[in-house]
Amino acid sequence: MALGKRKPKQDELFIPTAKLAAGPGHPFYAKLNAVLADAGFDTFVEELCAPYYKEGGRPGIPPGVYFRMLLIGYFEGLDSQRGIAWRCADSLALRTFLGFAITEETPVHVTMTMLRKRLPESVYDKVFVFVLGMLEAKGLLRGKAVAIDATTLEANAAMKSIVRKDNGEDWKQYLQGLAKAEGIASPTEEDLRRLDRARTDKKVSNQQWQSPPIRTAGSPR
Repeated sequence: MALGKRKPKQDELFIPTAKLAAGPGHPFYAKLNAVLADAGFDTFVEELCAPYYKEGGRPGIPPGVYFRMLLIGYFEGLDSQRGIAWRCADSLALRTFLGFAITEETPVHVTMTMLRKRLPESVYDKVFVFVLGMLEAKGLLRGKAVAIDATTLEANAAMKSIVRKDNGEDWKQYLQGLAKAEGIASPTEEDLRRLDRARTDKKVSNQQWQSPPIRTAGSPR
């Protein structure tokens, strides 16, 4: 076998679509997309984000695409929006996951930053709870980070998704009650995080708390 040598090539001006490179896809992201579609994820996040957009103007990143990009950042250990945007533009498999053809431009990090500033933290919490609950319902969660055992709910991640059995109050409402007990009439997100960190008892009984049923798109609210 002779030694192959890399030769510089000049890009062709016109390339037939049939000749464009196409990757085999990634089994993890293909499975995740199927699960998200089955749960009506895109409809859910579009309805959730709609109040923070105005009519008219240039369309922004579809919420389903934006939150998929955040999931990519989490799964691939990318801690910057610039890194996420570059990775999505570079990967054929991730383009398929996001729904972009090879000829389409993927969102840039500046657009991601604008959307991040537009959406309040409560939206991210609700999307996180939706995805977490959806994966739990499908039996796709593993490990300590989201584990629920017979007596306690241990994970901080799971805390945002649980509700009280007696009155349906969620964890954020529970923290707001703690704030009012301290005399804070209108607690900020930072006040709630401080109260959460200050809890002396880091475990809560599942005799009092439970995971809510998963609402998919089209389900009654």
